[in-house]
Amino acid sequence: MDNKKELVVSAIENGTVIDHIPADAVYKVASILNLSLHDDEVIIGTNLESKKLGKKGIIKIKNKYFKQNEIDKIAVAAPTATLIEIKDSKKVVKRKVEVPDILQAIVKCINPNCITNVEDVQTKFKVIDKHPLTIQCHYCEKTQQPAMH
Repeated sequence: MDNKKELVVSAIENGTVIDHIPADAVYKVASILNLSLHDDEVIIGTNLESKKLGKKGIIKIKNKYFKQNEIDKIAVAAPTATLIEIKDSKKVVKRKVEVPDILQAIVKCINPNCITNVEDVQTKFKVIDKHPLTIQCHYCEKTQQPAMH
């Protein structure tokens, strides 16, 4: 008799699955996407076995598709993530997220004197290096590792 127990999570008919999230970034991704405000099913799994990452996280969001600025946020928080869009229970899009060359209104500047922290000016950063992610403020030219809004 096999006593092995498994949690079975139903597949979603329509929505998005974010897979291959580093285990320590799962709740950060959920937070930056404001998933606690989504009025449909949101399934979050963390510390799952992964051949690629060792431990990974996955988020399934029923009836939700992401805009490019949201995908950019995912890429900054979880650059190894894969996005899978599902329509009528079929995968219609599967792609790795990519950190864009320019980040707008995603990251906060660490310079307290930067105009973006003093006035109502949207942040803008140039990506200097993607591994590890290093960015430079368009306004004050301060180089930093990202801190999400």
